[in-house]
Amino acid sequence: MARFDLLTCCLQALLALALIAAGTFLPSQAQDPSRLSLSYYSKTCPTVQDIVRSEMDCAVKANPRNAAFIIRLHFHDCFVQGCDGSVLLDDTAILIGEKHADQSANSLQGFELVDKIKEKVEAECPGVVSCADLLAIAARDATLLVGGPYWDVPVGRLDSKTASVDLANSDIPTPQQNLATLIAKFLEKGLSVTDMVALVGSHTVGMSRCVNFRDRIYGGDFLLTSKNEPASQLHLAKLKEVCPADGGDDNVAGLDYYSPSVFDNAFFESLLQGSGVLNSDQEMYSSFLSFQTSHIVDKYWADPEAFFKDFADGMVKMGNITNPEGGEVRKNCRFINT
Repeated sequence: MARFDLLTCCLQALLALALIAAGTFLPSQAQDPSRLSLSYYSKTCPTVQDIVRSEMDCAVKANPRNAAFIIRLHFHDCFVQGCDGSVLLDDTAILIGEKHADQSANSLQGFELVDKIKEKVEAECPGVVSCADLLAIAARDATLLVGGPYWDVPVGRLDSKTASVDLANSDIPTPQQNLATLIAKFLEKGLSVTDMVALVGSHTVGMSRCVNFRDRIYGGDFLLTSKNEPASQLHLAKLKEVCPADGGDDNVAGLDYYSPSVFDNAFFESLLQGSGVLNSDQEMYSSFLSFQTSHIVDKYWADPEAFFKDFADGMVKMGNITNPEGGEVRKNCRFINT
């Protein structure tokens, strides 16, 4: 069985390398951003940016974790059917939402904040601004409000009338996956290896549930990559306090233990030290395939401005993944229009 797993891993790695070498990627289901522009709401809802910024400012001041919640919602949205608001849909008699996906259930938060922003926007510009656009703008503002970079957000997305829990389970990267699989998943969306490392850098303000890193801290991988350094042993002890060997699945720990409430480049230092909380994060610096990514990690730790620029560029690129099936402008982000 171990030999088969090793062979599978090697084949995945070769596939990812072939894609990289070819300078191409697997066909994405949503690669037409032609509808998007910076001036899309200039006449129909010119105050939308101000409304979103004001609501996000209040929310982040009340709880800095709201920034990470919104950034993650936007990521999950764009990786399933494109950035179309499908992640926001609740279950109905005819629709199973993506909130039940393995990487979303008991994990994604921020839906009530999206509802509040949508209510404010609808009061000012009824039936004009899509939930997908609202989420994209809010993710930019969330980043900026905790110290991260600014970028202009192209808008004009439509809200999907469908959701796909199956695609959410298959397309969204997981904390346990190896680097070859992670690279392939980003390439499939038209996102490069550099985009991937930069976007994963959003973990600088992220938290993870114990269930996602228990195997790493109790299985020996953490000590292996961190080389038993005293500082790493102290970090490991703190992680075990948060995450016992049994129970406490929903307990959380910061993915950046240096400055978990500030968007900066400190997250990458933990990877250099081998102390990344998630296996998928540490793979970018410690796996046999990390020659594709470790130099980018080194660059971002040495040059925070380079990280900020690449993160902003990656967010625009990811945000430009639209749903080719089209859609509508939902009145309520949780339900399709009737």
